[in-house]
Amino acid sequence: MELHTDVTLDADHALARVALVGALNTETAPGFEHSLQQVVAAGHKLIVLDMKDLDYISSAGLRVIFKAAKQARSSGQRMAAANRKPHIDKVFEILKALPDMAVFANDRELDDYLDTMQQRARGD
Repeated sequence: MELHTDVTLDADHALARVALVGALNTETAPGFEHSLQQVVAAGHKLIVLDMKDLDYISSAGLRVIFKAAKQARSSGQRMAAANRKPHIDKVFEILKALPDMAVFANDRELDDYLDTMQQRARGD
């Protein structure tokens, strides 16, 4: 599956909204990282990731988001995620519950676990 992004800015460029459509996974994460880095570098006070049309997220996608959020925070910017679907929200809940704990042997194991949780939350 592909990932499409659309960046919209408010009139005074204080806010950037990045809409994600599709899947943020190992294949699409590098391109998204490049796009998101450009948004962060532009210095917007608030960057909102609109996940209304995001269908899937893997650990590679999460790494891109968390890396960008850390960079934004260090520059005095804020990043937020909006409109998360229940199965995407479940992934963020899992990671929030285990913020400093390495419980997976490797990325593949983590991705398999996240995939299973997203399928369950969707009722697949």
